[in-house]
This record gives sequence, C-alpha cells and structure tokens, in this order.
Amino acid sequence: MTLEEAVDAVVAGLTDIRPGLEAFYEDLHVHPELGHREHRTAARVAGRLGECGYQVHDGIGGTGVVGVLANGHGPTVLLRADMDALPVREASGLPYASTARTTDTSGRQVPVAHACGHDMHVTCLLGAARLMATAQRVWHGTLLALFQPAEESGDGADRMLADGLTDRVPRPDVAFAQHVLPYPAGQVGTRAGSFLSAADNLKITVHGRGAHGSSPQAAIDPVVMASMIVVRLQTIVSRELAATQPAVLTVGSVQAGTSGNVIPETAELLVNVRTYDEETRQTVLAAIRRIVQAECDASGATREPQIQEGTRFPPTVNDAAVTDEVAAAFSAAFAERAGTAALQSASEDFSRIPDAFGIPYTYWALGCIDPDTYQNARQRGTVDQDIPVNHSPRFAPVLQPTLDTGVQALIAASLTRLAPPDRTGP
Repeated sequence: MTLEEAVDAVVAGLTDIRPGLEAFYEDLHVHPELGHREHRTAARVAGRLGECGYQVHDGIGGTGVVGVLANGHGPTVLLRADMDALPVREASGLPYASTARTTDTSGRQVPVAHACGHDMHVTCLLGAARLMATAQRVWHGTLLALFQPAEESGDGADRMLADGLTDRVPRPDVAFAQHVLPYPAGQVGTRAGSFLSAADNLKITVHGRGAHGSSPQAAIDPVVMASMIVVRLQTIVSRELAATQPAVLTVGSVQAGTSGNVIPETAELLVNVRTYDEETRQTVLAAIRRIVQAECDASGATREPQIQEGTRFPPTVNDAAVTDEVAAAFSAAFAERAGTAALQSASEDFSRIPDAFGIPYTYWALGCIDPDTYQNARQRGTVDQDIPVNHSPRFAPVLQPTLDTGVQALIAASLTRLAPPDRTGP
C-alpha cells in the first residue's frame, strides 16, 4: 500500500463523521474558554478520545489532554492542537457566534471568542484521531493526539512540560501542528526552516520628577523621555539591522500621567519584539537597553530605568527533511492546493514540546477564508482591508472546506511516518 493509498483509506471515513465534526466545531465556537480555563473543552476532548479507544491522560499542566493510540510496532507521531480562546468580542455575524463573557485574571468582565481559530484546530485533530483509530489496518506505530492549553499566553506548553509530559507519554519521533491563517480555505502551505518568529515582551519604566504643568523647569519630564525613546527605538530595525535580517519592533502602549496640567513622576512603555534567529534577537534587545539607558541619562532621570522581561515565545523553525516529506504528501493529497507558506511574524509556543523531547517537527499553514471572498478582495487589491486576520473580532474560519482540509492534512502528515512500506509488489 502506497502512502497515497493509505491516506485515501483513512480519509474515506470522513464523509460519515463530517456532520458530527461540524456540530462539535460550532459548539466549541459558542463556548470559548480563556487559557488555563479550558475545562469544558478538555472534558469534551477527553471524552471523544476515550470513545475512540485512546488511552487518555488529562489534567496535564491543568487542562492539557493527550490521547495515546498504540497500534503495533513502528514510529510514534505527535499531533498537537491548541484549545484556548481570546478576550475579544466577536463580530463575525455567524449564527453560532460567541456571546460568552467571563472574569479575567485581573477581575475584569471580558468577552470571550475563538478569534484565532483554535476551535478549528481542536476539531480537526479530533477528526483525524477518530479516522486513524477506525483505519488501524493501514498503519503501524503509535499516535499521540495532544491538546494544549494557553497558547495565547505563551505558557501552556511549559506547564504541560513542567507537569511531566515527557514522562507520562511515549517519546515521539516527530511532531506536527497546523494553524489557520487568512488564506483561501482548502489551501495548505509548508515552509522549511524559519516559519514563525520569536517574540519578546518588555515593560519599560522611566523615572522623572513631577511638577505642575506650568513649571516644567522644576520637573524632569518622563513623558518627553518616553517619547524620545519611542522615536529612537524605531531606528533599530531601520538602521542597525541589515536588510536581510527581518525583525519587528512595536511600542504597543505608552502610559503616563492623569492630568494635562501635571507632569508625572513616571512613564511606562510596553514593547514587543519579533525576530527569527538568536543573533538578531540579542542585537535588538541590547539596542533597546542601550537606547533606553542613554535617553534616561540625557534627560537626567532620577532613577535607573526598569526593563522587565515578560512573556517570551520561541521561534518556530521547521526541520527541512520532515517538511519536505510532508510537502510531498500534501502535493499528492491536495495537488495545486498545496504550496509554500510565507514567512510569518506571528509567534507560537508549540516548538517547546518537540524541543523538550529532542525531536524534529514541522508546522504548516491552513487556509480558512472563503475562496471567492479572498479572490474578489485580491482582484480589488483590498486583501489587507477586507480579509479579517487572526485576533480580529471579525475573524472566523469558513467551516468548509477548512475542516475537511485540516483533518486530511493531519492524516497525510501522520502517515508519512506511520504508513507501512509500499506493498504494491508481489
């Protein structure tokens, strides 16, 4: 049996389970849960895996779930999906749009929505897991279906690892994951090497001396200090990195003062940095510290600046050989709908899991926008304006063919390792 025949044999059952998968997806979309609170989602996932014959390990790192299906001797493959939603008020207009609200970690009432498509990831993995369980005659080895909490906060993978993930499940030989992105549904895109950026979040506090707004000579103005820092930070990417070194530096928040006629004591900046390799990352972070210190010195700051490191996401660097294998399988399964994905400036914590096991991985893009809608926007030259992106209140994957494609992609990738050798000979 060739790889293509094995994929066809497993995917043949998709027609029968499709209505149930679509209903499951819509239910998850209506009931989103924030990171580390995915209790309902995790319980439903664990229940479905158990029904399919998987050995279920739940509560890993809080709400993480892993299903293990052993099917004779052979490699072990890990498939991962993230489960958490975002504090976003959905504006998709879907009949199953979320109206959920909850209390966040600071005690505020916030809306909750699956504005990044993690509900699609969960449903695709459950579909693939079920089909693999019902077609064990065509593959050998062990399949791990891992459902991770709290990807958005960047600590879900770490919590599963800290809770003994690597000791609680068989060691995989390879790991796979996918993410919906604002490309035409039905398409899949692979990319060897760097795919997603690393991300560093910094909180910078600068200290001045407060005074009345009418007496600036009595103050050391932290607002001016912060403003000069914001401007100078923009020169790091444009003037300190080569054009061949991609990076993004964003000052997403500047907070200072409470009144127009009061010069405050402090100003706070929240900075986000995206890089693709450790050398560039260290260059940018060192430049930030140098510029902040220099501007504070130039202004006569009353105290040393405080630079606090926040959440950090690792880079996603796909193994070249594994990616080539998956790309070939996708070409066979999807023909012209398979291609090369563009370098992404978004970030993920998925790679921490295969890195902890010391195994290669690949992570690919799954298109999720109605193809006609995307094509019309492309012809108008308005893709950036008209196509909602991840985290937008209007972002919502079109149900089909996104779901079918995601299920098939996970199966095709798995069978690059789990399918038995070609038995077409005598």
